[in-house]
Amino acid sequence: MSSPADIPAPRVAHLQRETSESSIDLSLNLDGTGVSDIRTSVPFFDHLLTAFAKHSLTDLTVRASGDIEIDVHHTVEDVGIVLGQAIRQALGDKSGISRYGDALVPLDEALAQAVVDISGRPYLVHTGEPAGFEFHLIGGHFTGSMVRHVFEAITFHAGLTVHVTLLGGRDPHHIAEAEFKAFARAFRLAKALDPLVHGIPSTKGAL
Repeated sequence: MSSPADIPAPRVAHLQRETSESSIDLSLNLDGTGVSDIRTSVPFFDHLLTAFAKHSLTDLTVRASGDIEIDVHHTVEDVGIVLGQAIRQALGDKSGISRYGDALVPLDEALAQAVVDISGRPYLVHTGEPAGFEFHLIGGHFTGSMVRHVFEAITFHAGLTVHVTLLGGRDPHHIAEAEFKAFARAFRLAKALDPLVHGIPSTKGAL
């Protein structure tokens, strides 16, 4: 029979961010089943975050509003910032985690690879998107450039080292979704609690 000391603390976070440009309320559970309720007022971004939650097995609730009449940029960026901060908070001292994860995910003609290290050192390498992808309007409102921008916000504020590589793809929707799903699958492995890992998985003793 397990004692209370054997039961890991819930890896959850609830954060809010208010600026003159956006209002964010976000809750997550890293040990969930992928249940999500996402309403950012940017439909394609809702789609990407729903895919992230589902494939990373992170329960995620987001309520966001902002000055999307100007551009979706502020709202999307601020959600990425808060998501990163929530991940970092929920991970705690990172004791017992696998730390590393990698995934190769296809979506029809698109193929994306992601590698995640919950290192405590923010770094993003994001390559392979075709020329002009950054200018494409997906769903008529979400520019391709925002994909990298979201990854930058998440990795910096969560303290992750992330490599995302698009190995192939033509349709902008498929490219963006494959990249998010690959990131989600890699993060799922990295955040997982490994029964063979005791303490912090680093020779430095801290992440």
